[in-house]
Amino acid sequence: MGGFFGVATKEDCIFDLFFGVDYHSHLGTRRAGLAVYGDNGFEKSIHKIENSPFRTKFEKEAHEMHGHMGIGCISDFEPQPILVRSHHGKFAVTTVGKINNKDEIVDTILKNNSHFFIMSNGEVNPTELVAALINQKPNLIEGIRYAQELIDGSLSMLVLTDKGIYAARDRMGRTPIVIGRKDGAYCAALESFSFANLGYQPEHELGPGEIAVFDADSYHTLVAPGKKMKICTFLWIYYGYPSSSYEGVSVEEARYHCGERLAKRDNVKPDVVAGVPDSGTAHAIGYANAAGIPFTRPLIKYTPTWPRSFMPTMQEKRDLIAKMKLIAVPELVKGKSLLIIDDSIVRGTQLRETAEFLFESGATEVHVRPAR
Repeated sequence: MGGFFGVATKEDCIFDLFFGVDYHSHLGTRRAGLAVYGDNGFEKSIHKIENSPFRTKFEKEAHEMHGHMGIGCISDFEPQPILVRSHHGKFAVTTVGKINNKDEIVDTILKNNSHFFIMSNGEVNPTELVAALINQKPNLIEGIRYAQELIDGSLSMLVLTDKGIYAARDRMGRTPIVIGRKDGAYCAALESFSFANLGYQPEHELGPGEIAVFDADSYHTLVAPGKKMKICTFLWIYYGYPSSSYEGVSVEEARYHCGERLAKRDNVKPDVVAGVPDSGTAHAIGYANAAGIPFTRPLIKYTPTWPRSFMPTMQEKRDLIAKMKLIAVPELVKGKSLLIIDDSIVRGTQLRETAEFLFESGATEVHVRPAR
């Protein structure tokens, strides 16, 4: 999925930027980047984070990059933020979303004798494509609106300029953006909890299609929000961090309620209820509380090296990793009838392997329930 964070401060912003971006690490595993603007102009840095966490990769930047405004991202696909120079001047942009009509837009822009850089996988960087759309219009606001309207899918962005940071939520509001405030600073984030420990308080949640701009002193809405909302429900089911809240609805509480609903329509009577860690845990707690069945943790994820993982796309490695990252507690499995809950079923790899694993560890019954 991906996540981003932007901040404008009267002092050096790099501390808040570094930790604000880091708090989005649960949303992506491949690349991360920072871009700042200050007395020395624009600076940018991008690293792969496939084999090392954000904080480790960007430790040097945390000490050497400086500026009073900055944006950063955790990305599951393209390297970003990107820094461009156009008739708007220099600006950096980072995006979260999915562009379904990317090829069509690329062909349209190429007809104007333009060009795109090609990534190592042979595709056009979607964030570069967004920058190209912005540059089709005479000013940034019109350019951002043009990108929002032309893109089929979902596209939210932060745009860093020498005057301030533009925050734009996608037309249907699928991806949240929240403005935060503390003395001498404003920020914008996908995850509002990301700025709480940095001293910020939520100030405003952007609506669908809304565009706002902020600096260290204030924020202003430039384009009013639309009335249609199609926020991604998977934020509550899986993607969102437990301490997150979207549109006033807590992620952790939503997962409890999912488990409660599952229990109310179920008729099995297992000995214990368990969640497939991590995202199935809260659903299982809700189920156990509603059903009056003990909640236990017979499956433990090995967090020192598996803090989070989207499964690899190669099926043979998916099967291996489904086994490797979970460790059973035999004393809580042997001779038990278990009901396990996961957030969802995609290919079924995880749950099939987990059920087999539990039977091999001595379970007498394994009942499986997806929260979605």
